Amino acid sequence: MLRIGHGFDVHAFTEGRPLILGGVKLPSERGLAGHSDADVLAHALMDAILGAMRAGDIGQLFPDTDPAFEGADSMALLSRVASLAREQGFSLVDADCTVAAQAPRLAPHRDRMRRAMAQAMGVDVSRVGVKATTTEHLGFVGRKEGIAAWAVVLLDKADAPWACGG
Repeated sequence: MLRIGHGFDVHAFTEGRPLILGGVKLPSERGLAGHSDADVLAHALMDAILGAMRAGDIGQLFPDTDPAFEGADSMALLSRVASLAREQGFSLVDADCTVAAQAPRLAPHRDRMRRAMAQAMGVDVSRVGVKATTTEHLGFVGRKEGIAAWAVVLLDKADAPWACGG
C-alpha cells in the first residue's frame, strides 16, 4: 500500500541562535526561532512522514509545551519519526523537499542536508531530495523575515523493513 504525505513549516529569523537546516549548521548571522532547534526543513519532512502514516503532526508528537523538547535536535526527532514509521511497517520510497529562503544561499549545503536527513532516517541518500529557491524578494521570505519548507514523501507499507538500499 502506497501513501503520500505532505509537510509544511515556517519559522521566523531571530538573533542569538544558530541557523540549522536539514541537520546542517549554516553560516548565518541569525538563526530561526522555535521551541526546538527550529530546523524548518526537518520539521516539514517529519510532518510529511507522519501525514503519510495518518499519525498526526509533530506538534502532537513533540509538543512545544513540553520542556523535554526545548532546544531539541531535530535530527534526533526525525530519527524517532522514522523509527515509528518502521515500527508500523512503513518503508520510505522517496522524499522530496523544498526550502524557500532569500538568504543565505543554500545550494552549496544541499548535499550535506540530504546526507544528514538520510542518515537520521536510516535510508540511502538517493531517497532524499532537497531543492532551494528564493521568493524573488516577495513576502516574508523575500523580506528575509524567515524561512519556509515543504516536503512530500512516498511511503510503502509492506512486509519489507524500512528501505535502506538504493
